[in-house]
Amino acid sequence: MGVRDYRLTIQTIGIDPRAEALRRSAQHLGLPCPNDVEIADVMHLRGDLDDADLERLHRVLVDPLLQTGTWTLPTGNAVEIVPLPGVTDPAGTAMRHIATSLGIEIEAAVSGRRIEFPGTTDEQTIDVLATRLIANTVVERWSYGPADPPLDAPDVMATPAATVVLSGRSNEELLAISSERGLALDLNEMTTIAAHFADVGREPTDVELETLAQTWSEHCAHKTFRAALDITSGAGTSRRPSLLGSLRQCTDDINAPFVRSAFVGNAGVVEFIAGTTIALKAETHNHPSAIEPFGGANTGVGGVIRDVIGMAHRPTAVTDILCFGPADLPMSELPDGTLHPRRIADGVVDGIADYGNKIGLPTIAGAVVHHPAYTANPLVFAGCIGVATDWHQHSGPHPGDRVIVLGGRTGRDGIRGATFSSLTMDASPGCKRWSTWALTPSRSIRRTGTRPG
Repeated sequence: MGVRDYRLTIQTIGIDPRAEALRRSAQHLGLPCPNDVEIADVMHLRGDLDDADLERLHRVLVDPLLQTGTWTLPTGNAVEIVPLPGVTDPAGTAMRHIATSLGIEIEAAVSGRRIEFPGTTDEQTIDVLATRLIANTVVERWSYGPADPPLDAPDVMATPAATVVLSGRSNEELLAISSERGLALDLNEMTTIAAHFADVGREPTDVELETLAQTWSEHCAHKTFRAALDITSGAGTSRRPSLLGSLRQCTDDINAPFVRSAFVGNAGVVEFIAGTTIALKAETHNHPSAIEPFGGANTGVGGVIRDVIGMAHRPTAVTDILCFGPADLPMSELPDGTLHPRRIADGVVDGIADYGNKIGLPTIAGAVVHHPAYTANPLVFAGCIGVATDWHQHSGPHPGDRVIVLGGRTGRDGIRGATFSSLTMDASPGCKRWSTWALTPSRSIRRTGTRPG
């Protein structure tokens, strides 16, 4: 038959909870939403498939008790959503694994969604719903009618390292390089890097610059918490230790016998019962969750699970503390370019549940706080707890150690998260625009940001 494109549309029989949730969210936000809206999952495939291949895939992907599936293009008034090229697509990756396990060769697979509005022809209403509640244009594109999935996008987008000239640059030019590349490095850091490479007699590559920026980022290096504090009063100025240094000193002074490891390695370790240790780690994924709630929270959970594993403990549970803006915030009070708190909350909760559920970890503790201060910048504290027996602090890393990477490839939506999180985010019109997470040179992420301080 030759290579061609196929699409499988999978519809829930009866009431689809996602459609109900869309209607409720629209109602809470004062947006029009027809009662007969329907949501379907779509799988776009490319390959040389015959009828037997399609039938086998149908049997695996469609549950006949709960779903219907068709390889025929549906008709009717609808919006379809697909990920942007290069964006992480777990469902598409799973589809390729399924096909391989069935002995079916496919060249590409992309997942999507179809939202049907059977009784609505008002494109203005559909446009409002699509942009406010359905699609996230940072990582997705949507269209009226059939979508154009990025089946031509390569699995691996390799680009050769490029040299970045820092020598002879003025202070303004160095800062411009940091801004244009989303490095979140200040002038002192840029001049330090320039001086280092001048000493070794060459210019840095873009990969080296990105590596330094990630390592020195606020998210990874905690520069604010590590900085010494100058306290000015009527008696003059005195210097105090950093907040992080003070916390570490307090921990050392208390010297609790159950603390096995603190401020060292990927997670803290305590031992309440002899021979059994508990590793605990928490981190924030605030900015990513504000931009792409599901992915931001999802990777936050994955990060703390990774850190507990990095301390040689078996993850057993996750915890989450979440801070959002008011759930009933009127749309008229929502800052320009900001997702509504209700939409952020829905995506964050789904992202947390998705990661834990897939690997069998329950969320056993947490809290949810609503306050206007978190409208443009939600707080997502992701935590993980792990257990080990006869644990001992490992040394390293050492030169010559092997590095093992677990998980799928990082999509374009997964890069520069650390430097992006080091920028201050708000939605005020006076802030300098940036495009750290721009997926294409012309696509802004519809947020504003400035350097901290």
